[in-house]
Formats: sequence, C-alpha cells, structure tokens
Amino acid sequence: MTGHLLEVEDLKVTFRSRHPRLAGKAHPGLVRAVDGVSFTVDGGEMLALVGESGSGKTTTGQAAMRLVERTGGVVKFKGRDIYSLTARDLRRVRQQMQPVYQDPYESLDPRYTVRRVVEEPLRIHHLGVGAGERTELVIQALERVGLTPAEAFLDRLPHELSGGQRQRVSIAAALVLGPDLLVADEPVSMLDVSVRAGILDLLDRLRGAGLGILMITHDLSTASHYADRIAVMYLGRIVEIGPSRTVITDPRHPYTRALLSVVPRADRAGGKRAILRGEVPNATDVPSGCRFHPRCPAVFDSCPSIDPRLEPAVPSVPGHQAACLLPSSAGEDQETRHVEELGKAPTQLSDTRTVAT
Repeated sequence: MTGHLLEVEDLKVTFRSRHPRLAGKAHPGLVRAVDGVSFTVDGGEMLALVGESGSGKTTTGQAAMRLVERTGGVVKFKGRDIYSLTARDLRRVRQQMQPVYQDPYESLDPRYTVRRVVEEPLRIHHLGVGAGERTELVIQALERVGLTPAEAFLDRLPHELSGGQRQRVSIAAALVLGPDLLVADEPVSMLDVSVRAGILDLLDRLRGAGLGILMITHDLSTASHYADRIAVMYLGRIVEIGPSRTVITDPRHPYTRALLSVVPRADRAGGKRAILRGEVPNATDVPSGCRFHPRCPAVFDSCPSIDPRLEPAVPSVPGHQAACLLPSSAGEDQETRHVEELGKAPTQLSDTRTVAT
C-alpha cells in the first residue's frame, strides 16, 4: 500500500458518439472527456477539482470510482489498482469509496423513508445483523451528519425534508458503510445559499475526522475556503494544481487567473475581469498545442504548436504545478494589456467574448 488513499495517474476516458455534430477532424466521433489526468488524495485531505462545465470533472470522479470505464491510465485505491480487481473484490472496495451526488431531489427515491434510504447500502452489502443493528447504524449515520434527534427523521419521506436535510440524508447513506473516501460531485450547487455553508462545514468536519474527500465544483471561491489543494481542469486536463492558498494568491495559469478574476471580493471592487475569447472547444476536436490557446489572453507564437505539461510553478512551493509555456510575470503583463484593450473597444468583441464562470 502506498502513502496515498487515492492515486490517479494519466487517466483517460474516451466516449464514442455517432452524432454528426460531435465529429471531430482528428478523431471523428471520439469524445476525449478526460485526457491524461493525474492527482492523489490522502486520508484527511480535501482535493477540489475546479473548472467550467464540460471540463471533465464529473467523468474524472466517476472513473476514479470505476463507475465509468477508463480508456487508459491507472487508478489505485489504498495501493490496489481498482481496474484489475475482480467483481467480488471491487464490491468490497466500493464500501470504502462512496459518492455524494449533486441533486438531492433526484438522488433520493421519493417512495423510501429516510430509514430505508440510509439502510439500503447496508442491505446491498449485507452488513448489520438483523433490523435492530441496521437501525442503530442508520441512527449513528444520521446523527453524524447533524440530523438530530435521528429518531424524528427515520419515518419521513424526501418531500417532507428541506433541500439541506435531503443532502444530509444522502451523505448519511454514504457514511453508513464507514468509507475512507467520499467523491462529492457539486454537493451544494442545488441548494439555497443559506444552507450551503452548513453542508460544506459538515464535509469539513468529516475531513477533519480523517475522511478523504474529492470535491468536484465549478465554484473556485468555495474550493478556496474548504479544500486543502485545488486542481483546475480545462478540456479534460489539469492545467494547474497546488495548495489552495498558493493557487488562489499566486495563480500561474491564465485560465486560473481568469476564473479568479470573476470571483466577487470586497477588496477588489471595480477590478478588471479577464475576458476569455470564444467558447470552450469541442472535446472531439481538441486544439493543437496548448488546448487553452484559442481563448488565452496571453497567447504567443509557440502556444499553437507545443503542448505544455505540468511543471513546478515555484520551486519553493512543493506540489504547485502549472501547464503553461509563459513565465507567470510575462503572462500577467500580456493579460493586463489584453483586458485594457477590451475595455477601450468592448463592442468589437461583443459577439464572441465569454466571461469565465
């Protein structure tokens, strides 16, 4: 067993589509959803995968749990390659790695009571001797997620719960098996702003108790407050990864800087936003060279021909890597000039410009 709870190396996931609009020039009908992603998650650590919709975050999380099949690469959980396991061994491993889905309104069966929802994983994995022991495990899981007294929730149906309570029930159903890893896919995006902090605080407490968490989110501000490390994804690949504080305060990739520029901050009122040109490219026809170069405000001659790999961004900061050909200072200077030009003539780009969100 390695020192990492989850280890993903050069993960690739490709889907085949016959839809004519998904016919790329280089690989007709092949959607390169994940294209060489590597990262690790340790026990008691939260890693946030951040990026726009369509960047491959959810597919990466699903492939890390073998809910979709990989095309290439290695995924190890506690040192074991999960793609080489038999069905019986994989079943045991899945008790230790559990998903939390985005929409608590869809992930809960409306016909099941809270007791049945949280008890279902125990039934599937044949855990708990008798109804009494399973009920005790259900109560413990509900109390762990803050639904107290648990007995008051056991016989409720999903429509009798608030959105935050539904998501807590979903998390309880994941925790009842005693996992070591949670893969939380946009766990608060469907919730009211007023209840998001409670769910995030709950995940933070679970992380503090030793649980490893892979959190998938498009919200960089959320990731900066709760995650230990941030991995920024763009078009199927990680373009920057490092400790959260370092990535937020000293971003080294133009895409990361663009995402950060649109995060509301009280100390940056009236600040300039990095405007990205065009739309996210089709995953069936990934641009040559740096895949971000068609939209990059700091693009230069080598970008269309050289595909940059993740390299140490700052030698003095272990684990901070970025996939960019430009030194950070040069990139910032070019981005500043680009934003200033847009400010002088905004109407010229009104049809194509896109703000990163």
